Amino acid sequence: MAKEESKPAAVAKEAAKAPAQPARPEITFDDSNVVASYANFCRVTGTPEELIVDFGLNNQPMGIPTDAIPIAQRIIVNFYTAKRLLGALNMSIQRHEAAFGVLETDVQKRIQPSARQIQQAPQS
Repeated sequence: MAKEESKPAAVAKEAAKAPAQPARPEITFDDSNVVASYANFCRVTGTPEELIVDFGLNNQPMGIPTDAIPIAQRIIVNFYTAKRLLGALNMSIQRHEAAFGVLETDVQKRIQPSARQIQQAPQS
């Protein structure tokens, strides 16, 4: 009489016969020609098909700028890519805030109380 295999051993044997799942292809990047730039201003506009994000450097970040803000970079993406970018940025900001605290985007709330009083004091 032939010896009968245990059920777990039979399942393991079948799994070994099954073709292996293909490995996810690794995406490689070539950033040898990348140009890094700093922006403290962005403007978002768009069309029904695309989102246009302009980045620039506001030389007068406090108050309303008196000079035109030079736009240095313009990124144009479709809305699917924009939504993936939104998710990636959201995840990155959540991780940063978990590690370092909430990012306050209102400049007036970030100013030290003593500096706020000086800024609000009437000038003679």
